[in-house]
Parts: sequence; C-alpha cells; structure tokens
Amino acid sequence: MSVLIHNLGAFGAGFRTTLALTLASFAGALAIGLVVASMRVSPVAPLRAAGTAYVETIRNIPLLVLLFLFFFGFPKMGIQYPPFPSAVIVMAAYTGSFVAETIRSGVNTVARGQAEAARAIGLTFPQSLRLVVLPQALRAVVAPIGNLFIALVKNTALASTIAVVELGSVYTRLITETAQPVAILFGATVGYLALALTGGWIFAEIEHKVAIKR
Repeated sequence: MSVLIHNLGAFGAGFRTTLALTLASFAGALAIGLVVASMRVSPVAPLRAAGTAYVETIRNIPLLVLLFLFFFGFPKMGIQYPPFPSAVIVMAAYTGSFVAETIRSGVNTVARGQAEAARAIGLTFPQSLRLVVLPQALRAVVAPIGNLFIALVKNTALASTIAVVELGSVYTRLITETAQPVAILFGATVGYLALALTGGWIFAEIEHKVAIKR
C-alpha cells in the first residue's frame, strides 16, 4: 500500500475535482429537472411538447456521446468551454432529463384534489405548482433522486475523456506510472465509495425527515 501513501496528494486532488464536479452537476440537474418537469405537466401544449422533446432526446443519447459532441463538436460552431465547465454542463443536462421524469412521477402521486383546491382559492397554475404540488411531489421522490445522485458520482469518471483531471483520470495515470493496478484501483474505489455512500446516507436522512405520513 506504499504506492497509495506516496500518491495521496494526487488522489486527494482527483477526489476534490470529482466532488466538485458531482455537486455542481447535481445542482444544475436539479434546476433543469424542476423546469423541465414543470413544462411536462403544463397545460400549455407547446411547453409540454418542448419538455417531452428534451427528455426523450437527451436521455436516449449516451453520456459519452454528449460529452464528445459538446467538447469537440460545438467549438466548430463557436461554442467552446474549458473541460471542467463542459463536463458540468453536459452532466447537468443529461442527469436533469432523468430528474425531470422522476419529479414528474412525483407530481402524478399528488392527489388531483390538491390542484383543484388550489385553483378554487384563486391560485394560478405556476402558483399551484410552486406552492402546492411540487413540495408534495419532491417529498415523494427523495429516494429516486438520491439514486440519480449516486449514478452521477459514477458517471463523473467519463469526464476524464475530455481532459478533466478527476479521480478516474488520476487512476488511469497512476496505473501507467506505477504499474500497480490493484493498489491504485483500491484507492480509486475507496474514493468513489466514500462519495456514493455518503450521498446515499444523506438522502436517506432527508427521506426520513420529509416522509409523508399516511
């Protein structure tokens, strides 16, 4: 295990980048998911169509293809960002399509009478969605959103393909430099497990605190 001790600095830097990439991408995914889910349940047909088109397009294209298209293809159209922001944008957009469908499923669990009551007291659709429907829907989908967070942690390894120096990139480089794949793999695995298990625990705690008592 001396190879791990000697390369703790590299693992630490990679872990911090992976953590930052995960948190930034997940925050973006939540924002995108909320907007797209709202479009998907909107009474305005063009908004529903646009939301559906986004979800069906993005979630059916492999993440690796989206990363390559954004980082290597978009610069030819004058759209260019450094590796880290590019990874955040693509992963947020990709994960956001799954978050949107998860939230929409949560909206479907809210009793129809809740929205009708909101309209009866004079709330507009946006007000009804923001004040009545979404708070209940989000409480119902904490666990599935937690699963998406864990999936995102693992997906961050693909960011190394566009030159983001995260944990997966450090793992690949150190294997080449040290020729000790087992020890290096163990170190990378511990890093990913720490993020995934911590995230799972946090979402489990949130789910417990906001669970709807029936």
